[in-house]
Amino acid sequence: MRGLKDKVVIVTGAAGGIGGALCARFAEEGSLVVGLDLRAEGLDELTAKTALAMTMQLDITDHAAVKAAGEAIVDRFGRIDVLVNNAGWDVPSPFLESEPSFWEKVVSVNLMGPLNMHHAVIPLMIAGGGGKVVNIASDAGRVGSSGESVYSACKGGIVAFTKTLARELAKNGVLLNSVCPGPTDTAILRGFFDQGDYGSKLYEALKRSVPLKRIGAPEDIPGIVAFLSSDDAGYITGQVISVSGGLTMHG
Repeated sequence: MRGLKDKVVIVTGAAGGIGGALCARFAEEGSLVVGLDLRAEGLDELTAKTALAMTMQLDITDHAAVKAAGEAIVDRFGRIDVLVNNAGWDVPSPFLESEPSFWEKVVSVNLMGPLNMHHAVIPLMIAGGGGKVVNIASDAGRVGSSGESVYSACKGGIVAFTKTLARELAKNGVLLNSVCPGPTDTAILRGFFDQGDYGSKLYEALKRSVPLKRIGAPEDIPGIVAFLSSDDAGYITGQVISVSGGLTMHG
């Protein structure tokens, strides 16, 4: 991709499956990758196999900590060029069997966390002349997903939020787009199997529904994210792109 070499790229949820694949792809492109994750041990495992410029243990639900992290990254590298909001969390559950404490955690990680990242990082991007944001949403936020009601609500909110900021920030040279994975082999999807017969049936139904007849792999996601972060996507903002094996097809 054009224009990714030496760009400072932040990836949240870097120690997860998709996060690790994203970090590896940006590192291959010659970017200076900053991996953020709540799990310090996961970051240690990531750095053992991927050349990162910096890692930082961070709770994205803590606004003050996120703000301090953004400032520390700019102090180190002088700028932030790309932000990939990838961190997420969920446990499949029928909505009527869930509790408010569970909703609050899902909203905190999947909606408030990315809002914190935008709020802290985008002013630093603007100060540096602009940048790119790619939000890893989900097809659950486009079409719904049984067992993921609150998660779907958060991801749908991220899609709408991304479009709105794309309008607000175009004049500042900040371009924002959403990438929506379909069913992908991540900890969240594997969590379906922890929900007994209910979760197993949902998983199998999802797998059967994919025209390409397989669950996505983390490595299926980074290509489009790298493209949207590159100079090749300099006239693309406010868009939503599914990576779902054809499960969702939007015109």
